[in-house]
Amino acid sequence: MGLDYREVGLKVGLEIHRQLDTRTKLFCDCPTDPKPTGRTIEFMRRLREAQSELGEVDPAARFEMRRARTIVYRADLGSVCLVEMDEEPPHELNGEALRAALTFAAMVGARPVDEIHVMRKIVIDGSNTTGFQRTCVVAVGGSVTVGGKVVPIQTITIEEDAARLVEQRDGTVVYDLSRLGIPLIEVSTAPVIEEPREAYEVALAIGRLLRATGKVKRGIGTVRQDLNVSIAGSGLVEVKGVQELEDLPKVIDYEVRRLLHLERIRDELRSRGVRPEAVRSERVRDLTHLFASSRSRLISGALSKGWRVMGVRLPGFAGLLGGGDVRFGKELSDYARAWAGVQGILHSDELPGYGITQDEVSAVRRELGCGDGDAFVLVTGPEQKCIEALEAVLERSSVATEAIPDETRGARPDGTTQYLRPRPGSARMYPETDVPPVRVSRELLEEIARSLPRPLEELAGELSRKYGLSRQLAWELIDGELVEDFLSLVGTGVAPSFVASLLTEVTKDLRRQGVRVENVKTDAIRRYLELVAEGRTAKESARDVLVYLAGNPGSSVEEALESLRLLAPPLEEVERTVDELVREMLPRLGGRDPFGPIMGELMKRYRGRVDGAVLSRLLRERLSRV
Repeated sequence: MGLDYREVGLKVGLEIHRQLDTRTKLFCDCPTDPKPTGRTIEFMRRLREAQSELGEVDPAARFEMRRARTIVYRADLGSVCLVEMDEEPPHELNGEALRAALTFAAMVGARPVDEIHVMRKIVIDGSNTTGFQRTCVVAVGGSVTVGGKVVPIQTITIEEDAARLVEQRDGTVVYDLSRLGIPLIEVSTAPVIEEPREAYEVALAIGRLLRATGKVKRGIGTVRQDLNVSIAGSGLVEVKGVQELEDLPKVIDYEVRRLLHLERIRDELRSRGVRPEAVRSERVRDLTHLFASSRSRLISGALSKGWRVMGVRLPGFAGLLGGGDVRFGKELSDYARAWAGVQGILHSDELPGYGITQDEVSAVRRELGCGDGDAFVLVTGPEQKCIEALEAVLERSSVATEAIPDETRGARPDGTTQYLRPRPGSARMYPETDVPPVRVSRELLEEIARSLPRPLEELAGELSRKYGLSRQLAWELIDGELVEDFLSLVGTGVAPSFVASLLTEVTKDLRRQGVRVENVKTDAIRRYLELVAEGRTAKESARDVLVYLAGNPGSSVEEALESLRLLAPPLEEVERTVDELVREMLPRLGGRDPFGPIMGELMKRYRGRVDGAVLSRLLRERLSRV
C-alpha cells in the first residue's frame, strides 16, 4: 500500500546546482574546460576548526576535525593556479557568471540584490584548500509554476565548485583541483513540495529554464540536486548529491519511510520507558577475551591484525535494530563509520550470524549485563577507534528515544541514503574580505531584460514542425541536452526521427543496462548514420554497434560492423537470395499471401545488416513479376 505523503506532512525543498559554462573560473583566469597538460604538482594540507567571531564552533566543522585526515591535492598547472592552491588572494567576481545568474533571475521573476557581497562558508572536508567555499546571493524571490502550483524560489546564488574526490584511504583523502573554482549557480526553492513526483517535476522545470539561458555546462558531473526533507515531527534532513533527476522520487520516498521508521522506534522506546540518560550512562567494554577461540572469519581476521572486539549494551532496544530495507542498525553503523572510520557494526538482532555462535552471543550478553529487553552492539578495530565508534552509537541511540535529529546525508545510486555528518549551524558563514562588493547596475538589468532567451516551448515546437518529431521526442532531446548533437547529425541522410530516437531512447536504455555510452563520441555516431544512409548496414544494428564502441573506445565504426558481422552484403547477393526464396517457398505456400513468410525468412538472414525497407522493396518487386 502506497504512502499518503500529505498525511505524514512531507515537506521538501530543492537546491539545484549547475555548473555555468563560462570561459574562466569564478575568482581567477583558469579555464573551466581544461585540457590536461601533464604538468602537475602535489601537496598536502590539514584543515582545522576555528571559532566564529561570537566564539561558536560549527558542528559540521567539529565533526570533520575529529576525523584528523591528511588531505592530498593534485593540481594540473593548465587548470589550477595559486588562487586554487590558496597561495594568492581571489580575483574579482566573474562578470560572465554574474550575468548568467541575473538572466535566470529575470526569467523566474526574482529580485536582484543591489550589491553583491561574497561570503565564506566553512567547509573543512578537504574539498576546498581554503577550508571554506566562496558564495554570494545574486537574487531573492521569484517562482516557477508546475502543474498549476506556484513554487517560490528563495535564493539564487553563485558559488565556486568543489575539488573532485579521487580516492580515500585510512587517514588520507585525495582531491583533484581542476574542478575547484568553476562557477556554480544554485537555485533554492521554498519547502512547499509535498509529493516525491512533484520534486521531479519542479527540478525538471528549473533545469529547463537554466538550459534556456545557454550558459550552463552539460554532461556527467555538471549538475547536482540536494534535498531538504522533513515530515511532521521530524528534524530537517539535508540529502546531498542526487545526480540523476529520475532518482529524486526514489530518494524522497526512502527518506519518508526512514523517518517514519525512526518515529515508530521513538514511540516504542517511550512506551518501554527508555530514557536518554539511561542510554548515555552505558560504558564501552572490551570483549576480546570472549572471542579468543572464535571460528568467525570476521572476528578472527580482526584479531589477527591485533584489533580488539568491543561492545556496549543498549537498554530497552531489543528487536529494534533489525528489519527490512530501513533498519536502525544501519543508522548506527553509518554513525560508527562516519565518526570513527570503522568498517561497521554487529548487533544482537542479527546474531548469531557471520560465524558468531549462540554460545558467544550468550557470553556477550552476560558480560554486558543484558536483560531480555536489551540489545547490544559489537565493533572490531583498533581500541581507540572502537571506543569512538561505540560512543557515537550510544549518542545516536540516546537521541532516538526523544527526537528525529537534523543531519546531513548522502544519496546512494540505489535511491537509499547514508549518514554523512551533522547539519551545519548558524556560525558557518562570514564575509569574504578579499573580494570587493559588486554593484548591480540598472543598465545591466535593463540590457539583460531586453535579451532574454526564448522559451524552450518554442524550441520544442520548432523541432516538431521542422523535423517531424513528436512533442515527446522533441522534449527528450531538450531535457537530455542533446539538441546540438541532433542538429549536427540530422543531415546525414537518415530520418530525423531515427536520429532522435538513437540519441534518446536507445542510449538511455543502454545506460540503464550498464553500457558506458558516454564513451561513444558524436563523430562515431555520425559515421554510423552515414553508413546506414549508404546502405552498408541496417538501422537495426544500432544497439549492437553502440555496445561495441562503448566497450572498445578508439575503435572505428567500420571495425565494429566487421567484428559483429553486420556489414551489408552486396545488393546483387541480396537480390539473388530474394529470387531463390521466392522460387523455393512460393510453391509450398499454396494460395496464401507469400509476402509475410518470405519476408520473415529474409529478416532472419539479414537482420541488422540490410534495412527492412530495402528487403521489403526487393521482395515486392520480385513478387510483382511472378
